[in-house]
Amino acid sequence: MITRKELINNYTEFFELNGHKKIKNSSLVPENDPTVLFTTAGMHPLVPFLLGQPHPEGKKLVNFQKCIRTGDIEEVGNTTHHTFFEMLGNWSLGDYFKKEAIQLSFEFLTKILKIPLERFAVTIFEGNENAPKDFESEKVWKSLGIPANRITFLGKKDNWWGPAGNVGPCGPDTEMFYWKLNNVPAPEKFDPENKNWVEIWNDVLMEYEKTKDGKYIEAKQKNIDTGMGVERMITILNGLEDNYESEVWKPLIEKIEKISQKKYTNYKKEMRIIADHTKAATFILADEIIPSNSEQGYVLRRLIRGAIRNLRKIGIEKKNLIWKIAEEVFAIYDDYKHLQKRKTFIKEELEKEEEKFEKTLDKGLKEFQKMSKDKKINGKEAFLLYQSYGFPIEMIDEIAKEKKIEFNPEDFKKEFEKHKELSQTASAGKFKSGLADNTTQTTKLHTAAHLLLAALQKVLGPEIQQKGSNINPERLRLDFNFDRKLTEEEKEKIENIVNEQIQKNQEIVREEMSPEKAKKQGAQGIFDSKYGNKVSVYTIGNFSKEICTGPHVKNTSELGRFKIKKEQSSSAGVRRIKATLEEITH
Repeated sequence: MITRKELINNYTEFFELNGHKKIKNSSLVPENDPTVLFTTAGMHPLVPFLLGQPHPEGKKLVNFQKCIRTGDIEEVGNTTHHTFFEMLGNWSLGDYFKKEAIQLSFEFLTKILKIPLERFAVTIFEGNENAPKDFESEKVWKSLGIPANRITFLGKKDNWWGPAGNVGPCGPDTEMFYWKLNNVPAPEKFDPENKNWVEIWNDVLMEYEKTKDGKYIEAKQKNIDTGMGVERMITILNGLEDNYESEVWKPLIEKIEKISQKKYTNYKKEMRIIADHTKAATFILADEIIPSNSEQGYVLRRLIRGAIRNLRKIGIEKKNLIWKIAEEVFAIYDDYKHLQKRKTFIKEELEKEEEKFEKTLDKGLKEFQKMSKDKKINGKEAFLLYQSYGFPIEMIDEIAKEKKIEFNPEDFKKEFEKHKELSQTASAGKFKSGLADNTTQTTKLHTAAHLLLAALQKVLGPEIQQKGSNINPERLRLDFNFDRKLTEEEKEKIENIVNEQIQKNQEIVREEMSPEKAKKQGAQGIFDSKYGNKVSVYTIGNFSKEICTGPHVKNTSELGRFKIKKEQSSSAGVRRIKATLEEITH
């Protein structure tokens, strides 16, 4: 029996003993990446360093990272898919490469976790027109005692990572698999199509860089980026075949069983969705996102409502039940201080959203009656009930039968698939440019955001703090705490202050120091458990000093003219500014 905490400790200690520095678990909301709503992997906060920026903690790093993936919310309900999960990872930023990375992975799995060789297999990149077959990794695996019939070469779809955007670091990967059946010995020959072989770890070998013209060139800095899912690993190591029977899910399932007086074995899919959505919603709320109709807030709202819908499916209509289930999350993850600290806030928001949704459901029933006057409901109407009022398809079908209304669930499915396609296209669009693209304009706007925050503090008061940012090549967006609309005079004053600083041709200076020293020097930042032992501090003259991971220009003279395009409310007590940089023509 190995617990979540033991696995995490064993992993981080092993890599620390091998010269890696442990780095902090970042926020679920990416700090400098406008292309995704949430941190989706351990490498996500490290993109600037994978691109060559020096990391304050050095070239060898290790951590465990909380992640949210929304791309396959529809898949939740089986034994392995989760919206929230924890990822173990170790990195080499231009230090060791393939041989040492594979050796370290193998040593941890076989010596520390005691995984037997007879249940072990690997896949390697088979090569294509852009990169050759990875014989080097094959040689290393064979030298460690992995027989040839347990090594399989696969194409780009399976054994290649990246880049994160259209350009940037990328490369082949080698994946490790475990034979999950306890009562059936693993076949001699490894077949990755056999679902009993479960992927447990992925070593990404970033040796290429994709250029703007689509070419793959050798990277200046070769990196290692690995990822291992905590939930999957503890399930496997404890001889289980259903992730939801492991210690990070079982208390939630047991609480749902107790509340509903129903058995998990009879309602597996519904109970998994309730547990998954409740846990993910709890962690998103812990990062102070509140339910809304856009971006992170929309995902949060969808998760809470999905959990409530599934509670109704198993016959529960009592109120404030999501909070009762969410309480288990605090016991399972008692090592997350920020989660414990925001317990009251999380309780209030879950109860508020549940109450709102109850009212929406009632409105939906009235809408249902209106729609079905002619004793028919078509696919579009059914989808409206699903999307706007949170009616599950089963519920629509049930009411239709009860009231003898003609309804074909297949029509709903067609509408649903149409929406899913649009939704996936929109999600894919989110990834098309990002920090990995590292455009000159994004870098300029990132630097301008520092100047904007300092100007806001000068005009509105020193208590102003950044509450979020989103930067792409077209514009910067900065959220800050303030309880009213800015006047035209205030906006003009802020613009002028930023432009004055740009015209001063100030050099941007980067220094590495401890968070304590940064605080003493008056650097901007949220000083909680967020930072590691060392941080990067960027200083712009006597005007701005901020803890940040980048990227930045070297001198303010590169920025052009700063212009506020829009100032609006973002959420209660938070305002939002959108601004651009215009080229100065002489």
